[in-house]
Amino acid sequence: MKQRQLSKFIPKRRRTSKKEAPEPLSGEAPRITNETVAVHREEVLSSARKYIYPLQHSKHKIVLISTALFVAAFISFFTYCVLALYRFQTNSSLVYGVSQVVPFPIAKAGPDYVAYENYLFELRHYVHYYETQQKLDFTSQEGKQQLANYKKQALNKVISDAYVKQLAKKYKVSVSDQEVNNAITLVRNQNRLGANEKGFEDVLKDNFGWSVNDFKRSLKEEMLAQKVVATLDVTTQNRAKAALAELNSGADFAAVAAKYSDDGSTKGNGGDYGFLVDQTNRDIPAQVTAALFQLKPGQTSTIINTGYSLEIVKNLDVQGDKIHAAHIVFNFQDISVFTGPLQTKEKTHIYIKQSTI
Repeated sequence: MKQRQLSKFIPKRRRTSKKEAPEPLSGEAPRITNETVAVHREEVLSSARKYIYPLQHSKHKIVLISTALFVAAFISFFTYCVLALYRFQTNSSLVYGVSQVVPFPIAKAGPDYVAYENYLFELRHYVHYYETQQKLDFTSQEGKQQLANYKKQALNKVISDAYVKQLAKKYKVSVSDQEVNNAITLVRNQNRLGANEKGFEDVLKDNFGWSVNDFKRSLKEEMLAQKVVATLDVTTQNRAKAALAELNSGADFAAVAAKYSDDGSTKGNGGDYGFLVDQTNRDIPAQVTAALFQLKPGQTSTIINTGYSLEIVKNLDVQGDKIHAAHIVFNFQDISVFTGPLQTKEKTHIYIKQSTI
């Protein structure tokens, strides 16, 4: 009886269907079910979009601004380099480094462009030598004049080198890296390039601002020009062969020297050097010294190519560790004899204004 009386004060529990989700209480997280997950996902994404879209727009704007700044900086730097090279003719390390990457031309030799870097390579080692070793002030009037003169020489050299390469290609003349290394080894064995590897590197760096690879590059270009001349200068080759033939037939060395030698200071005395030769003597080409010390007293060498000339030497007698010797010299013609006609036919166009100081 009492239970019945109390039950009327207790609210009856509302029955809920299995499909109907109970409403969440205020302040509680919504209950996510399989049926409501799609609705909740869309609500979350909708809330996030108002933050994502402005961020994407900002990223796009940043990319555009960064690209524009990069392009502007590149154009400004490129313009600076062009002015520095062609108007002010700067030879600074920065401009030289750029010319090593970007193939700016300084001239056109016939069909081939001459790289500005080649010109700066020649010019900079000259400037380094005279500034560090000769203490020449290139801001003085004398220094400016000397620099202007050498700029012309450096430009003429790289243009000549371009024509030499054309001749080398035509006549299939080349210089290998091994030939360059052999030439260096020959000179170093005679102690002409420093006592050791470190000494050799120091000589190059102190005098020219060069590395060993820079030296090899310069030597390779020089040797190529020499091989081209040796190939094309048939007249000098024939004179040397005629002199050697006479010597092999028993002719007197002094008489042959007087007849053929291009060394005016020795041909009158039978080709005698007039001094004793040792293996470190820098007044005699390394190739000649190497051949001379292979001869016994009274022996005569074959034809020796020094690069600038052909020579025949004779060991007159040995005095201690030195040799009394004589030689016959056949000077090669200048490279311009062979590049000149090509340069006349294939005109040169220069892209800088040469100084007239």
